[in-house]
Amino acid sequence: MLMTSLVRSEKQLQGAGGGASVSIRGLSKRYGNFEAVASTSVEIDSGDFFAIIGPSGSGKSTLLGMIAGYIDPTRGQIVVDGRDIVPEPIYRRNIGMVFQNYALFPHLSVAQNVAYPLKVRGKTRQEIDKRVRESLAMVRLEAFAARLPSELSGGQQQRVALARASIYQPSILLMDEPLGALDKNLRDEMQEEIKRFQQELGVTVIYVTHDQQEAAVLADRIAIMREGSMAQIGSPRALYEKPNSRFVAEFLGEASIFAIRSVLPKRAGRPQRIALEDGTQVSVRMNEEDVGQDRFACIRPERVTIGLKALDLDNVYKGVVCESLYTPGSIRYRVRLNGTGCMLKVRVLPQTDVEVFEPGSDVSLGWSVDDMTVLQE
Repeated sequence: MLMTSLVRSEKQLQGAGGGASVSIRGLSKRYGNFEAVASTSVEIDSGDFFAIIGPSGSGKSTLLGMIAGYIDPTRGQIVVDGRDIVPEPIYRRNIGMVFQNYALFPHLSVAQNVAYPLKVRGKTRQEIDKRVRESLAMVRLEAFAARLPSELSGGQQQRVALARASIYQPSILLMDEPLGALDKNLRDEMQEEIKRFQQELGVTVIYVTHDQQEAAVLADRIAIMREGSMAQIGSPRALYEKPNSRFVAEFLGEASIFAIRSVLPKRAGRPQRIALEDGTQVSVRMNEEDVGQDRFACIRPERVTIGLKALDLDNVYKGVVCESLYTPGSIRYRVRLNGTGCMLKVRVLPQTDVEVFEPGSDVSLGWSVDDMTVLQE
């Protein structure tokens, strides 16, 4: 593959290594009495793709700004390959940055935009020309070198921004909502482009986005932020399947979540039974630490079986379909359980042998005892 060979050639010529390790230690930022980022510590390995997600105002962009150097932390350290970079100015941190609006110079050509970081670093014309050619080849824009940014599509402008941010071989690449201005199809295409780009360079990426699915597709690990703190850190699968709180479960994907009213007496050889707020009794796996106040039961919609196959599972109920919605790749239902009013979300793949239930249909629902998770607030 042309891109692979060019990147390998670049690394061999320049002696470039992988990305840097990042150790954030007790980092915080206050604006007067407001704590935008509480004391935060996290370890990011060399070459990791680390995503930070969270609702608006959760502190994710502030955290990124402190790493980049354009926001001064109130306290704490940012240790990159063993060196605390907090006292260092932006230009000495060897960090690349890609913004949502790309921040391309409109009056400069594509080649001139990409060359700019090397020009301000005083590189020779010969070296600049060579590395610009290699960088544009890496993002497959060699034929667009003479064009202005206004003559490019959104996806092409994004690739120019990637080439410019990486041309001086930063050890860390920061991305702040880089795909926010693109439509869905182009976002999907650029996700693949960014992931391949990162893997080929081996650079450490710290990526801020509000799009949970985007983070799950791209990242090795995700940090979910809430009110200035990291609520949970883990792989996309671990966060989705084993959330540690109601907030994380609701923020990362769909879920049916119910308050637990009581824990019923344990019967020998049987799974634990609990009563939900509306009186529905279900079987779950529970640890001793799960027994307490403000606990919730959570089940993901794809874990619920609808139809005759549900009758073979641990938790089986009758219900009525209240909503049936076909979306690309899935059929989604909302089902009200008989006798309790408990509403469950269900999602199934639209395979040819799958029965489709219309609103008003009487159905059976079921799930395994291991499919429901007990959460704290």
